[in-house]
Amino acid sequence: MKVRAFVEKAAMDEKKYGRLLARVVPRIPQTEEEYQSLVGQIAQLMEQDEENLSVEETRLLALLALVVENYEQRNFPVSDASPHDLLAHLMEARSLRHKDIWQLFGSKGVASEVISRKRPISKAQAKKLAAFFHVSADLFI
Repeated sequence: MKVRAFVEKAAMDEKKYGRLLARVVPRIPQTEEEYQSLVGQIAQLMEQDEENLSVEETRLLALLALVVENYEQRNFPVSDASPHDLLAHLMEARSLRHKDIWQLFGSKGVASEVISRKRPISKAQAKKLAAFFHVSADLFI
C-alpha cells in the first residue's frame, strides 16, 4: 500500500504529530457518536489527495483507520456475508453513498450495478475496495 510505504520512508516531525493528536484526541470509541466522529476525521483526511498529506497526517490516518477497524470488528462482526452484503454493510457503517465510492469502480454505471448486485465484484475492484475500507480483499471475492 502506498500510504504505508510513504510512512515508513519519510521522517516525521514529532511535535507536529503531537499537535495533530492533541487536536483529534484519538481513542477507542465507546459510543456510536465517538465512532462517527472518528469516521468523520478519516473522511476529512481522505478528502485530501494522498500526495498532499503530510507524513504526520498519513500516520494519523493510519492510526484512526486501525481504531475504526477494531471498533467495527467488535461491533459489526462480519460472518458468512456475501461480498455484496459486506460492501453494503461497510457503506452503511460509514454513512457512504454511491457518490462516495463510484470512482473505485471506474464509472458510476459499474458502481451502480455492483451496489445493486447486478454485477459481481472483480478482483481488481476487490483490491480497491479493500484499500479504501482497510480490510482484506478476500472479503470481496
